[in-house]
Amino acid sequence: MNRRFTCIVCPNGCEITAELDGGKIVSVAGARCKKGGAYVRQELTCPRRTFSTSIILEGGKLPLVSVRLTKPIPKEKIFAVNELIHRQKAQAPVRIGQIVLENVLGLGSDVIITKNADRLS
Repeated sequence: MNRRFTCIVCPNGCEITAELDGGKIVSVAGARCKKGGAYVRQELTCPRRTFSTSIILEGGKLPLVSVRLTKPIPKEKIFAVNELIHRQKAQAPVRIGQIVLENVLGLGSDVIITKNADRLS
């Protein structure tokens, strides 16, 4: 069985084909760089994702502040991580890179602030 992927790792957007035999990867073809082949192998064995969202900012000029993961997490953990993130609140002021949750769910990824936000004067 063959599966086709469009690589999202770099701007090339390679069309990559993976040949599978009983769930085992036989070959990967079409990648113009090493990253493409690694991406497809990961998608087939343990797909990972990163995402951004926002949390409530208390005492700030803005009602919300944006956050993101520092590393991709297993795709099947996205909803659990998102639920945990949305229970969090930050107290103004906050700065880019400030950690909101460290090592979220033990997955090796931190949740960090992505926008500076000052305190309400």
